[in-house]
Amino acid sequence: MAKEKIVLAYSGGLDTSVILKWLKETYDAEIIAFTADIGQKEELDGLEAKALATGASKVYIDDLRAEFAQDFIYPMFQAGALYEGQYLLGTSIARPLIAKRMVDIAIAEGATAIAHGATGKGNDQVRFELGVAGLAPNIKVIAPWRLEEFRSQFPGRAEMIAYAEANGIPVQASAAKPYSMDRNLLHISYESGVLEDPWFDASAPENKEMFLLTNAPEDAPDEAEYIELEFLKGDCVALNGEPQTPLQVMEKLNELGGKHGIGRVDMVENRFVGMKSRGVYETPGGTILFTAHRKMESITMDREVMNVRDSLITRYSTLVYNGFWFAPERKAIQALVAESQQNVTGTVRLKLYKGNIIAAGVKSPVSLYNPNIATMEADPTQAYDQGDATGFIRLNALRLKVSAGVAESTELPE
Repeated sequence: MAKEKIVLAYSGGLDTSVILKWLKETYDAEIIAFTADIGQKEELDGLEAKALATGASKVYIDDLRAEFAQDFIYPMFQAGALYEGQYLLGTSIARPLIAKRMVDIAIAEGATAIAHGATGKGNDQVRFELGVAGLAPNIKVIAPWRLEEFRSQFPGRAEMIAYAEANGIPVQASAAKPYSMDRNLLHISYESGVLEDPWFDASAPENKEMFLLTNAPEDAPDEAEYIELEFLKGDCVALNGEPQTPLQVMEKLNELGGKHGIGRVDMVENRFVGMKSRGVYETPGGTILFTAHRKMESITMDREVMNVRDSLITRYSTLVYNGFWFAPERKAIQALVAESQQNVTGTVRLKLYKGNIIAAGVKSPVSLYNPNIATMEADPTQAYDQGDATGFIRLNALRLKVSAGVAESTELPE
């Protein structure tokens, strides 16, 4: 009989390298290693050879950067997603794409299971598995870190290093970094280790080397730089007059934002599994794009449409953070978001300077801003009669007057 096939989300680090070997032995299975290229850069070097040397029967390293930018980052930014007021969801939004491609590979290869190296304490286990559930409910998911037999064999890093050495697994068995890192096209996240102390100052000069994408604001150029972003129906389609794909937009904005020290966030967030977690993020290009998009909406989106969309931001952001990208409610909200973006077209000019994004102009062929109506001078269109405001205010004040009158005339018991 043919061996069972398992598709493993493989990064090439110590954990997934050990898991690859352990899965092969424990399940007597054929392991297909999968790595999604979503912008990790040099982290991908040598992965195929390493996976094959560790025991994988086949290796997929798929360039998903363009799909990531176009089908995941851009729709999420149209929704104005911002988790707990700070986090641009860089790790969260990558997980459904990885899960989607793993399911595709599992189906193509006839695999019966998917495996990942996410721990039992984090959000990623939920995101991966909810993604698989939403796409291929009959595919089994194996999460070694939640299995007692795995945890008892590897209670710590030392045991994993010893196992790697004993099995000839080509993993650099060095001391752990003082933090963990996850990188993609949208951001880099840093957590754990020294960062578990929320009083630890990640921005201190002695910690500069931790940041890979951005200059410290104090080290950014002393001269401001102006950029122009052109939008069409909510998507940025050009930079400084040059047409760009979503992938090109993200790459170029990352370079510009990093140069000017833009996009650093240090926060304590609420994980889906119930605990609080401290994370430090670099999102240079995403921060610029998010700011420009909101600025474009300011003159092109109807007020009540914006209110409806904005009322869903917390819900949408939480769905993405918690792993419900393929859930029907996220898709329903996305349909509303797409409709809200139909007139979000025009050009935004920004000034980048030492960690700051400064508005420097916005224009649109479908602008709802009419200077003739908004002017403090005489209105040549006579579209607004200031006297009409008297009745408007009187009607809006009515319920306040009634409430105030009741409060004045009624003494309630203590």
